[in-house]
Amino acid sequence: MACTAATSTAALLSAKPKAYIFPKSVPSKAFSAQSFSVPSSFSGLRKPFVSHVSRSSHSKRRSLVVRASELPLVGNPAPDFEAEAVFDQEFIKVKLSEYVGKKYVILFFYPLDFTFVCPTEITAFSDRYEDFEKLNTEILGVSVDSVFSHLAWIQTDRKSGGLGDLKYPIVSDVTKSISRSYNVLIPDQGISLRGLFIIDKEGVIQHTTINNLAIGRSVDETMRTLQALQYVQENPDEVCPAGWKPGEKSMKPDPKLSKEYFAAI
Repeated sequence: MACTAATSTAALLSAKPKAYIFPKSVPSKAFSAQSFSVPSSFSGLRKPFVSHVSRSSHSKRRSLVVRASELPLVGNPAPDFEAEAVFDQEFIKVKLSEYVGKKYVILFFYPLDFTFVCPTEITAFSDRYEDFEKLNTEILGVSVDSVFSHLAWIQTDRKSGGLGDLKYPIVSDVTKSISRSYNVLIPDQGISLRGLFIIDKEGVIQHTTINNLAIGRSVDETMRTLQALQYVQENPDEVCPAGWKPGEKSMKPDPKLSKEYFAAI
């Protein structure tokens, strides 16, 4: 198998999406071990999809909870799910909505277990787990593999391409319902693009990136974006300019007051 993949040019978002709300739960099922065959066209390149987002009028009061259209997911409640996962080499249940009001969540999808780019991302997030924990943030990884596949990969040494022990749960999405609800599923291959979502404590998606299959993600940039999000939520009269990091100067979203920032750079 390969973690780099190509797919057909079928659009990911061909069907009109439904409104995103929290369902009561996604019923869990008894999962069995599965093997996955990778299509011969699996080369890692895919044409980008295009989403058409309607523009809504700005309200007088700025808010991070916006009335976004159905696409993209940013600004809307994160689709809830309940599924089996592996953590500390045990099978557990994970329900996303249980973090609402308690923690931020980094939710990331990856294509398949026992591949190549994927373990570099998964272990990188685990190695930085304490840094995210200090920011009151949980990390959840998701793929379409079974919990048995997850467990076997975790029990494989890193030097052999495995994960070793991880500090956060890896969720099993064998029904593909989670990947589909977050618009990262490649229908003709049955695997997920490298989608990453930052969900705030209110359960609202505030940031997302979706990489093509051959391109790994940056833990440092995820951390920086999370810190910027938390800063503007704590300081609602300020915004963070490009590349902002904690301790650097922020900006006032005002034609006159913003000149203070531009004069200082």
